[in-house]
Amino acid sequence: MGFVTCGPNEAMVVSGCGHERPLLISGGRTWVWHCFQKVQKIALNVMTLNVDSPKVYTVQGVPISVTGIAQVKVQGQNEEMLHAACQQFLGKSEQEIRKVALETLEGHQRAIMGTMTVEQIYQDRKMFSKSVFEVASSDLVHMGISVISYTLKDIRDEEGYLRSLGMQRVAEVQCEARIGQATATMQSGIKEAIAEEQRMKAEFVNKIEVARAERDFSLKKASYDQEVNTKKATSELAYDLQAAITKQQIKEENMNVKVIERSQQIKVQAEEIIRKEKELEANVRKPAEAQKYKEEKIAEANKNKIILEAEAEAESIRVRGEAEAFAIEAKALAEAEQMTKKADAWRDYQEAAMVDMLLETLPKVAAEIAAPLSKVKKVTMVSNGGADVGASKITGELLDIVIRMPQAMEQLTGVDITKSFRKGA
Repeated sequence: MGFVTCGPNEAMVVSGCGHERPLLISGGRTWVWHCFQKVQKIALNVMTLNVDSPKVYTVQGVPISVTGIAQVKVQGQNEEMLHAACQQFLGKSEQEIRKVALETLEGHQRAIMGTMTVEQIYQDRKMFSKSVFEVASSDLVHMGISVISYTLKDIRDEEGYLRSLGMQRVAEVQCEARIGQATATMQSGIKEAIAEEQRMKAEFVNKIEVARAERDFSLKKASYDQEVNTKKATSELAYDLQAAITKQQIKEENMNVKVIERSQQIKVQAEEIIRKEKELEANVRKPAEAQKYKEEKIAEANKNKIILEAEAEAESIRVRGEAEAFAIEAKALAEAEQMTKKADAWRDYQEAAMVDMLLETLPKVAAEIAAPLSKVKKVTMVSNGGADVGASKITGELLDIVIRMPQAMEQLTGVDITKSFRKGA
């Protein structure tokens, strides 16, 4: 007791106890009681059959040999066909099954050959194969065998019928070829003749056109040559005339050129003279004038320098003199104020006593005014020709300062010294 399996390319038949009808299994497994049940297998492989039918007479009585190739197999997918195959072939080998299928196919192939002509079999192989396939399939299906395919492989003829058919066809083809060649040659000749005629016509027309063109060319060429010769003669005369005119113009231009050259030479000489004068002026006159101008400017600068220095010195002296005079005046004011206080104290003094006191004081004031001049080491005298210069100028300024002193004393003290002197006189 146990499981029994079969491959996908075989079928298994289980019969015996427990089965009223044998159990058919295609590519599978089942539980089997080995003591009470029997297991048999049948191959489902595709079988290739070489179906050979030698010397079979066709419907015309011509013997030929035909070889076909068929593919058959036991049908395992259809249970009824598998059951029929088991009934027919169970327990037989694959070779025995192959033999039965081959004999069946050969018989049907021979039968179909007897119903057809050699030409039909040879020319319409597809119809022959289809006929054999259909007849054999309807017969083998009852045995559980299905015909997968059938193909006519070869047709042989030992009597030479097929060769004769070929020769006839070859002869027909050759005849048709010769006829076609002759027809083509004839048509080619006709077309060549027509083409030659057309060529000749075209050639004649072309020659006529060429002759006409040559005539027109000659006429036009003669006309052109005449026109060209006329133009050439006119051109030559015009050339000679133009050459003479050109020569005259060249001579005139040469004369003009010479005149221009002479004018240019004169201009060049004049410009050279001007250049030399400018060079002389630049190299001699201008430097001399520049030197003279330089010396004049230096002298003027020295003069201005001396004047400026003198003016500066005089200004400095004047400023110092005014400063010292201011200081003296301030001192005098202070002394005058003191004298005023003394005068208040000396109310009993007469005007003469006041004058006496002033006269005693004036030399001191004059000495103080002249004191700055005693310290001057250098005096530069500059004259512009319109006023006093030198010692007279300085003396005049000192005298002016001294003359102003009585006035200052009169303003400070109220005593007019000059009036007192006039009274005494």
